[in-house]
Amino acid sequence: MTIIDKTADVPAPRGSTENSGPLLDVRDLHVEFKTRDGVVKAVNGVNYSVSAGETLAVLGESGSGKSVTAQAIMGILDMPPGRIPQGEILFRGEDMLTMGYEERRKIRGQKIAMIFQDALSSLNPVLTVGYQLAEMFRVHQGLSKKDAKAKAIDLMDRVRIPAAKERVNDYPHQFSGGMRQRIMIAMALALEPDLIIADEPTTALDVTVQAQVMDLLAELQREYNMGLILITHDLGVVADVADKIAVMYAGRIVETAPVHELYKRPAHPYTRGLLDSIPRLDQKGQELYAIKGLPPNLLKIPTGCAFNPRCPKAQDICRTDVPPLLSVTERDGGELPGRHSACHFWKEQIHG
Repeated sequence: MTIIDKTADVPAPRGSTENSGPLLDVRDLHVEFKTRDGVVKAVNGVNYSVSAGETLAVLGESGSGKSVTAQAIMGILDMPPGRIPQGEILFRGEDMLTMGYEERRKIRGQKIAMIFQDALSSLNPVLTVGYQLAEMFRVHQGLSKKDAKAKAIDLMDRVRIPAAKERVNDYPHQFSGGMRQRIMIAMALALEPDLIIADEPTTALDVTVQAQVMDLLAELQREYNMGLILITHDLGVVADVADKIAVMYAGRIVETAPVHELYKRPAHPYTRGLLDSIPRLDQKGQELYAIKGLPPNLLKIPTGCAFNPRCPKAQDICRTDVPPLLSVTERDGGELPGRHSACHFWKEQIHG
C-alpha cells in the first residue's frame, strides 16, 4: 500500500480560507432508537472533527456506533424509530440538525458524500452503472443526457475502471466486487464534495483489492483536498492512510490519537485489545488473541465504564464511575497533542 506524504503543501479547500475551522465538527451527539424492549442508546455523546485534506479513522467492533454516527451526519437515519435528543453536527460552522430538509439536501451529495460498505445492495440492479452515475449530473447540475453520460465515463476512467466507454452500459452484477466499490467511489466523487464518509469501503474484498481501493481513496483525497472519515473495524487497513484515529465502544469515543501514536502507545485497554488481535507475521503458529466477552447490549449498558466486564484491568471504580475523555500527557506532564483516553487508569496503560 502506498504511503501518502501528507506533509506536502496542499491548496486551501474550495470556498474557504487556510485559517478556517474544521469542515465537520460533531459535538456531544446522542442517537437513540425506540424499540418494544426499550430505548437503544446507540450513540452517547460523540465528539470529533475533521478538516480539509485530513483523514479521520473511526474504529471499533460492530455495534459500537460508528455507522449510526455517520448516518446521523448524512441525515439518513430512519426517524422514527431513530431520534437525536441532543448534540450538534456543524458543517463549516453551520448546524445541520437545525436546517430544513431542502437546505440539508443541498449539502448531501454536493458537499458531503458517503461510500457504503455493500456496493451491490447500494447500486440499483436494474439500472446501468452509467445511468446511475449520470443521474448525479442531471439532477444536481442540470446536464443533458449526453453530457451527463460523458461525465460518467470520465469518472469511471478516473477511478481506473478498464474500458470505461464500453462498460458504461453494464449493470452492477456484471462487475467484480472491487470494480463495484470503485463505482461507489466514483458516485461519491461525482459532485466533488468537500467531505467523504467511507463506511467499511473494503468489506468482503481480498487483501490485494483492499490495498488498491485504499490507495485510490488516498490519491483522490489528496487531489481534491477532501476531508475523509474512514469507518472500519480493521486497524490494518488504516495504518498508512489515516492522520488520526477515534476508537469507539458502546456508542462513546474511548480514545483519540494521531495514528502512529496510537499504534505505538495505546492509552485504553480496549484499543490495546484491538491491536493485540491483529495477526502478525512474527507470531506464526501462535493462538490469535481475542478480547474476552461480547460488546454490551445497548439497551442495558453496564454502569461505570462500559468496557469493564471485558477489561482485564478493571477495578471497583470502573464498575461505578463513567470515565471522562481526558487529555493524555507524558510522565512529566508534557502535552501529547490530540491524545485523549476515557480510562480511569490511562497513565498505567500508556506509561506501563
